[in-house]
Amino acid sequence: MSAFIDPAQRLALHRACHVATASLAVFVAAAIALHLLRSELDPVASQMSLYLIGDWGPLLQIAYIALGIGMVALGWALRETHAPPARSAAALLLFALAGTSLSITAYAWMDMPGVDRSLEGLIHGVSAQGAFLFATTGMVVQALGFLRDPAWRRTARWALPWALLCFASVWVLAAWRDAPRGLTQKTVIVLILGWMFCVLRALARRVR
Repeated sequence: MSAFIDPAQRLALHRACHVATASLAVFVAAAIALHLLRSELDPVASQMSLYLIGDWGPLLQIAYIALGIGMVALGWALRETHAPPARSAAALLLFALAGTSLSITAYAWMDMPGVDRSLEGLIHGVSAQGAFLFATTGMVVQALGFLRDPAWRRTARWALPWALLCFASVWVLAAWRDAPRGLTQKTVIVLILGWMFCVLRALARRVR
């Protein structure tokens, strides 16, 4: 990496790593806090979107925005650490689309059970699915990019199967309608966040 990254760019990469780490940490802390604060919601049955509505909803909105920023920072830093022949903007673009979808999801509320469907609810549903699909597709594309860079191939050994698992789990979540919605959705979120944290850790080691 030192052969093609100058000191100024290395500093920018350090900052991107810090931004990504802080953003992911904010989301995890907010999600845990909301599950403690919103005891009236069943964590197994309640989707994350229900935590956007009512008390403490703005906390989750901020967390969604933070997560989107973190994904973009991670995607940019990963692209910059690849050797020039292996660089691609595809994963970064997908992470940016996922972050944009998350922002829309945060401020377009879902339709509550038992009420007529609304345009806002439709926008929420489409953007939420888009966030999952863009994020997991970006993860797969990024993991495939690791294979093109000799310095990252060892990381690809676990990052690619993990990314494919996350991608497949999104489709299972969409197709398995009888599963507990809250539990299955949050399991997918944990898988995605786990991949991002581990890739970020590998990135931080290379930047150092």
